[in-house]
Amino acid sequence: MQKRQLGKSGLEVSAIGLGCMGLSYGYGPATDKATAIELIRRAYELGVTFFDSAEAYGPFTNEELLGEALAPFRDKVVIATKFGFAGGMVADGVDSRPANIRAVAEASLRRLNTDVIDLFYQHRVDPQVPMEDVAGTVRDLINEGKVRHFGLSEASVASIRRAHAVQPVAALQSEYSLWWREPEQAILPLLEELGIGFVPFSPLGKGFLTGAIDENTQFDSTDFRNVVPRFNEEARKANRGLVEVLGDIASSKGVSRAQIAIAWLLAQKPWIAPIPGTTKLHRLEENIGAANVLLTAQDVSDIAQTVTSIQVEGERYPAHLQQRIDR
Repeated sequence: MQKRQLGKSGLEVSAIGLGCMGLSYGYGPATDKATAIELIRRAYELGVTFFDSAEAYGPFTNEELLGEALAPFRDKVVIATKFGFAGGMVADGVDSRPANIRAVAEASLRRLNTDVIDLFYQHRVDPQVPMEDVAGTVRDLINEGKVRHFGLSEASVASIRRAHAVQPVAALQSEYSLWWREPEQAILPLLEELGIGFVPFSPLGKGFLTGAIDENTQFDSTDFRNVVPRFNEEARKANRGLVEVLGDIASSKGVSRAQIAIAWLLAQKPWIAPIPGTTKLHRLEENIGAANVLLTAQDVSDIAQTVTSIQVEGERYPAHLQQRIDR
């Protein structure tokens, strides 16, 4: 698989990474450990060198899984993980106090079975802690050799600028896909200006853009999508139009909806590296195949124009999580 540079940081990753959250957290019961390890190692065999985790995924178990799965080729991959939730629990709110950042770094190093974290993201901006203190703490960890690069997730333009002035930000991880294009308004121009890479999570709209989900789909009781407004039955029915349009485009190219959605992201900027997640080997292979789908500038424009004509229904987070988004 081709490699990409995340902005001007010097951090090189596979064009498509693997978002590992769903193996342990968020989308129903955790995947069997042996099955998850097989999938992660298969991703590496297919050229993936960029693996995304967080202490909050599990919590903690996802990092342990990654540490074991990647041990045989640790020096050939980039591992990203995150700090920023109190005790690693999303429900307990944010905590980016310097002492907590340091504690998470030490614990993540142990769980990941590594000497250094390649990319250390602030999972969500903490309004109670100055961004300068956050960036300064990660800068110190970099100077100590425990972290290589600093990242932010779902951060606003103002927060990115403040952080970058203290410690250069290598990458921003935020949601971006054909059904959530808000980053195009202010975030992408800023990242280009500052030389920061972009790592889109949920590039397949939490599975919706694949066409495998409709208004009749029943999620596991522990699946996060049960509380996401965009996934209530009425919204799923309303949003089918987007999936149908994507299907027409995919058919014309002889590829899948997922491959078109990921290829479209790759075609936006050379410093974008999406991280689709999956628990299934055939979906992994399908997603990675998107790296071989070549879209012309006209294709990219036509896809965007066609999709723009479809009104997407529903917020992407429930109200209590929507309030945490940095503005």
